[in-house]
Amino acid sequence: MTALAQITVTELDLDAIAAAPGRVSVMVTPDGKMSPAARRINRLTKGALARLVESPAFEKMKEGEAKDLAYPVGMAASAVQVVKLAHQASVELCRKAGAAIGAALDKEGALVLPGSLKRVEELALGMMLRNYSFTAHKTLDEAPVAPAVTLAVAKPEAVDLSTVTALAEGVFFTRDLVSEPSNVLTTVEFASRLTELESLGIKVEVFEEDRLAELGMNLLLSVGQGSVTPTKMVVMTWQAGGDEAPLALVGKGVVFDTGGISLKPAAGMEDMTMDMGGAGTVSGVMKSLALRKAPANVVGLVGLVENMPDGQATRPGDVVKSMKGDTVEIINTDAEGRLVLADVLWYAQQTFAPKAMVNLATLTGACVVALGHENAGVFSNDDAFCASFLKAAEAEGEGAWRLPMGQGYDDLLKSNVADMKNVGTRWGGAITAAQFLKRFVKDETPWIHLDIAGVASVASGTALAPKGATGWGVLALNRMIDEMNKEG
Repeated sequence: MTALAQITVTELDLDAIAAAPGRVSVMVTPDGKMSPAARRINRLTKGALARLVESPAFEKMKEGEAKDLAYPVGMAASAVQVVKLAHQASVELCRKAGAAIGAALDKEGALVLPGSLKRVEELALGMMLRNYSFTAHKTLDEAPVAPAVTLAVAKPEAVDLSTVTALAEGVFFTRDLVSEPSNVLTTVEFASRLTELESLGIKVEVFEEDRLAELGMNLLLSVGQGSVTPTKMVVMTWQAGGDEAPLALVGKGVVFDTGGISLKPAAGMEDMTMDMGGAGTVSGVMKSLALRKAPANVVGLVGLVENMPDGQATRPGDVVKSMKGDTVEIINTDAEGRLVLADVLWYAQQTFAPKAMVNLATLTGACVVALGHENAGVFSNDDAFCASFLKAAEAEGEGAWRLPMGQGYDDLLKSNVADMKNVGTRWGGAITAAQFLKRFVKDETPWIHLDIAGVASVASGTALAPKGATGWGVLALNRMIDEMNKEG
């Protein structure tokens, strides 16, 4: 797994600043007030820091942004990074500032001087999340080394990075899974990596095709009929919240999606290595929960499959019986993610009787058309449960927007030969996909469907991630789980 920046928290030593190697990052408030560490740097650099702070360039900087003083006179550092940040800065701004530090980190590491900043942990989280680069398949002159960061504060005992480190580990796990090419992250390899989570106290069970057939999970199996890669379901159980019913997280894990017989266009098909993004997020959440020993009961279920065309592949027009017992006319084999989720959703309810359920999937291009790459599509049968997620997503800065559902959309799924079709018309495609999934959710089960097609992997960097896999949803779901536990 890609390694996090290694952060050590120590007591501030002003005399050690001059000899610190690598980079030195120092906070200066928007009104230009300097901490003792900043004043020491200013003296060492013969007033260079003050000249920057008093310049129009500093005035134009937005809070959370940073500028470098390269090769400062009087210091061993290669650069002094000046970060504009108030002592009482918000979580969002602290993470933004941390991301500015993290994006600039190199193998030489850094000394970070936050001064009187109140939310040092959030600064550290932003630093860790932004300092990510997936290099597993690049030929490098030397092996990548996680940068070492020293966080020097007045009271080291007051800074606890254990929770934010666990969250960052979960995000990195998700990003690594989403970034892997499909010839590496096969369903077999995916299941193997999830089995390794047992070392953290998660119970992991892998369901092979014969077991899936016994359970009647024919929709899931139909997606993988054209691939030599075996279809699997992996169930991860974290039981640390007593005897109450668990929250179920269900993820679509299509490790590669050609569209099947309904073949996708060649342009952009290489991006379909990320079509397991929902399963990746579920996996990252489960890892974070275990690492931080969250007092919660959560079960994560992922359907792992590859959608390929060959002589055994499902054909448009085929009718398949689901685990629930309903029959589905498969009009378009490229609308396969909902078939994967349908059986896994039903299994989760039948087996665990969850108190609530969330499924995640890179499900529809229609959702990207509707919301772009700023927000995931949110659909739900329960207003209060949906509101709890939206609140958590907003607090974590992870864009999410609720879209409507209704009988008119559901009617578009009527089939002449089966209980339903797997697609509607061209219009409202993200919504008809959600309506399809809702048919496999019991009325008494609070449920949220998250269409993350536009946010799981992006072409340009975000506030806390470079371009590529984002790990969207790990932070929001962790927060929602904590809030649900507080409410009992």
